[in-house]
Amino acid sequence: MIAFRLANPLLVITLGVLIFGCGRKGDPIPRPRAAAQAMEVRLEGLRQVRLVLPSADVKGGPLVGVEVVRVLYLPLGLTKPTPEEVFSRGEVVLERRRPDLPGPGSALLMDLKSLQRPQGWIVVVAVRVGNVPGRPSEVLPWLDPTL
Repeated sequence: MIAFRLANPLLVITLGVLIFGCGRKGDPIPRPRAAAQAMEVRLEGLRQVRLVLPSADVKGGPLVGVEVVRVLYLPLGLTKPTPEEVFSRGEVVLERRRPDLPGPGSALLMDLKSLQRPQGWIVVVAVRVGNVPGRPSEVLPWLDPTL
């Protein structure tokens, strides 16, 4: 057997620390997802909403896709609420999930005939994978369905 003699023990210690001590242990952690920008929405008649899915996140980066589009409803109050108020206090009344959603920047027509609620306000929110809600759209009035 050939005797192996190390010329520099400090080099061996340094290499050992680099090989066995560096790096994060465990599964890689994905980057946190930024929320999607607000969608452009407008009423098309009394029971349909036309919306354009966002193509960027709030940081300005490209948006790969949206997992869910949610319609939130808040009953009529004394004043018109802000989009954030409808989002925080309202209830989810309709959802549309992938694969029934078009790509980012595309238009979508949602039929709200099944929504049987009294007069109030609605907003639409795009939700990314990981349940990251985007900014709510502008507030739209919801009229009594018996009209």
